[in-house]
Amino acid sequence: MWDFSTDPEFQEKLDWAQEFMRDEVEPLDLLFPDSAFDEMAPALREHVTGLKQRVRDQGLWACHLGPELGGQGYGAVKLALLNEILGRSHGEHNLGWGPVIFGTQAPDTGNAEILAHYGTSEQKAKYLRPLLDGEIFSAFSMTEPQGGADPGVFTTRAHRDGNSWVIDGEKWFTSNARYASLIIVMAMTGDEVHRGASMFLVPAETAGVKIIRNVASAAHRDSKGTHAYIHYDSVRVPSDHLLGAAGEGFAIAQTRLAGGRLHHAMRTVAQAQRALDMMSERALSRTTKGSLLADKQMAQQAIADSYLEVQQLRLFVLRTAWLCDSVGAAAARKDIAACKVLAARVIKDVVGRAIHLHGSLGMSNELPLALMWLQAPWMGVMDGPSEVHISSVARQHLKDYRPHQGLWPSEHLPTRRAAAEATHADLLRAASRVTPDSAETAVL
Repeated sequence: MWDFSTDPEFQEKLDWAQEFMRDEVEPLDLLFPDSAFDEMAPALREHVTGLKQRVRDQGLWACHLGPELGGQGYGAVKLALLNEILGRSHGEHNLGWGPVIFGTQAPDTGNAEILAHYGTSEQKAKYLRPLLDGEIFSAFSMTEPQGGADPGVFTTRAHRDGNSWVIDGEKWFTSNARYASLIIVMAMTGDEVHRGASMFLVPAETAGVKIIRNVASAAHRDSKGTHAYIHYDSVRVPSDHLLGAAGEGFAIAQTRLAGGRLHHAMRTVAQAQRALDMMSERALSRTTKGSLLADKQMAQQAIADSYLEVQQLRLFVLRTAWLCDSVGAAAARKDIAACKVLAARVIKDVVGRAIHLHGSLGMSNELPLALMWLQAPWMGVMDGPSEVHISSVARQHLKDYRPHQGLWPSEHLPTRRAAAEATHADLLRAASRVTPDSAETAVL
């Protein structure tokens, strides 16, 4: 059975979240932009703690987690619907105050997920519990300056030394490292690409963890940089800080990144809808050349195209979330990859049109559109570049097909017609014996 409705009980929670975001959270995005991970003044910390408690009281704190981890066990569909609301909170790469106050901020969600799946009881007690409670932030240190996310060219290595692991190498664009108490580091422990990488839990204060610089995105000052270029200089961690088994790092990363890709797509829906809302309001408010923008055919096309694209993305994301709930994220990986690709395209096109309809105001820092437009390159790169996902979608899609034997394609009309004639020869002979008079009588 197909059903596009939301159960009334959860809709009430969504309605509460919508109002709470508008009245309590979005003002923080305006007053303290890009500060959700910063050290807070006591008064602000107290205020934010109170907001988090209100979210907990509603049963919406870290709702992507199962009950055993303090969440509600909501599936991917409910999480997608909630993220349509949280995604309106805007900061660098879609991380404003909303996700932090609801306990769903990246990269902590993915890090918590792999700790829950692969961590020992001791690792969970030491790192997972405070991460879930919002007491600490974390970082995921995988990509490298010479090869991005391609593990085939990783040079950061770890080797055993007695009861310790020693990590040496450099990592690039480790987001949130400047705020993190825990860094999860991927390092090579073997020579085979997909079975030679391992994951390590590295406390940020460990000797030898050296942040060379914190890189800012194009829209931010250097002092606001949050993406660390890190040198791991003989960083020594105890042997029990290996996450999972040695050589499982690539598999662990895929577990983490699959969920993250869908979460990013969910929040992109919210940003694209926000841009469409702004574009629609502008078209009905601005008069030029004697009539409203809304009466101009090219403005109408921009609005109609944007509506179509936002709805396509939204429905595709929700269907993919439904697949995750039904068959699991692993079985839905083709559509997760497709969501990632589609989200990057839609945010680029829709926000670009919104900027154009607002003219110089759209390009200024007095509207959020220009910063929102930077989500397009972010979405095209984070958690793997679009080109990789496009190839993945094609490869997985082609698994459902087989090559056709013979000179002509399977849909070749003359070949199909000949086969139909052979199969239905008796019908053809009978039909050919109908005279014009008898055919007219049969019609009457």
